[in-house]
Amino acid sequence: MIDNAKPIEILLVEDNEGDVFLTKKAFEKAKITNSIHVAPDGEVAMDMLQRKNGYADHPRPDIILLDINMPKKDGKQVLAEMKADDNLRRIPVVILTSSEAEQDVLKTYDLHASSYIVKPVNLEKFHDVVTAVEDFWFSVVVLPSGNNIEE
Repeated sequence: MIDNAKPIEILLVEDNEGDVFLTKKAFEKAKITNSIHVAPDGEVAMDMLQRKNGYADHPRPDIILLDINMPKKDGKQVLAEMKADDNLRRIPVVILTSSEAEQDVLKTYDLHASSYIVKPVNLEKFHDVVTAVEDFWFSVVVLPSGNNIEE
């Protein structure tokens, strides 16, 4: 269960600044205190998760919102690396992307994504999606506690 005294740590892996802005705005209205950290590409996301290249003190996320179409290292590569790492595999990963391609849906579920959500283009519907993510993942689901990376 979520400890309401401690903010939920969210890692948003997204290269589109507009989508970052919309996601942050939607979570600002959230019922649960949260802290959103943004990785603009998959390489930075993995550095944050593995606490290297200047991210040694970066908090471990409780959940990751991951776009799949990004420069440098795409979301599928990030997901594959995470799920192959004993220290990262339990972090829930919600795919939040514009791709409706069946092969993307299948591939990310094959890589053990927790869920797959297609980003709506309508601002109000986008807010609804973020609210649904918040309600489900932070109010209904029991997340693993002690989500510390083992050294």
